[in-house]
Amino acid sequence: MDWLEYENKAYEQGFNIVCGVDEAGRGPLAGDVYAAAVILPKGHVVEGVNDSKKLSEKKREALFDKIVDECICYSVGTASVEEIDEINILQATFLAMKRAVDGLEVKPDIALIDGNKKPGLDITEWDIIKGDATSANIAAASIIAKVSRDRYMRQIAEKYPEYQFEKHKGYGTKLHYEMLDKYGISDVHRKTFLKKYMDKLSQRDAELIVYNKGKLWEIEAANYLRKHKYKLVDVNYTTRFGEIDLIVQNKKYLCFVEVKQRNINSIALPREFVTYSKQQKIIASAKMYLMQNKTDLQPRFDVIEIYTDNNKIKSIKHLENAFQLV
Repeated sequence: MDWLEYENKAYEQGFNIVCGVDEAGRGPLAGDVYAAAVILPKGHVVEGVNDSKKLSEKKREALFDKIVDECICYSVGTASVEEIDEINILQATFLAMKRAVDGLEVKPDIALIDGNKKPGLDITEWDIIKGDATSANIAAASIIAKVSRDRYMRQIAEKYPEYQFEKHKGYGTKLHYEMLDKYGISDVHRKTFLKKYMDKLSQRDAELIVYNKGKLWEIEAANYLRKHKYKLVDVNYTTRFGEIDLIVQNKKYLCFVEVKQRNINSIALPREFVTYSKQQKIIASAKMYLMQNKTDLQPRFDVIEIYTDNNKIKSIKHLENAFQLV
């Protein structure tokens, strides 16, 4: 096949610098949407390029480096989960494409866009259906976008290990839905993409996910800790002594966290419900964890207090070193 059919048509019409543009991540339930723009030398086809979806992950990774070495320039643009939920996935994809093209070191005369819609660039645009399988520049952009997003999702997986994003990259696989059932919706999930998921749940199941206080408060506590530079290590670690809600890491500490919620008008503080007996069970479970997972980190026992009003969070307090290992 002629990988340069559209590029040559552009050159014949007087365009000098042609870029290919493609996206990755329109369909997943979680994570940003990515786009890439690539400018290859005139008449050049990177050996082995194809639609990224037809290539293995190993092959894509190898081609990524080859494209970077052989192209004139490339750029990656993204649109965030928040932007996706605010303006919809199509407009967010267009935004990522615009950012990718704007980021090119060399300004192109024309952009070859994969698909049947134009993002509205300030240069000439040709939308090409199945362009990632027919245009050398679009195919290269397809690989750059896909590899870039996969790497991003592996980074997200380190921050949110419970969802196993490294395996499904945020797509709606059976495993992903099982993790959603177990841990709920995180702040990297696209809320607008999960409306159907929530609608399909029975009323009872929906109430369990949304209003199950123990699980909900643990999710909120985990998100709070992530925002404060803690890395989530484990959740609901269970032993014969009891359960540890969260295990997180921060600098030199491995923190065993108990999560407690109370109404804002409650007389008793949440921490008061972490009784001496409860502390001893947590400590015993932590000792077992440390026996099974050798670490140089210093153990610490924290409490997260969540204050609510009508099931809405009003404030969160993090009590570091709330009790001692004895």
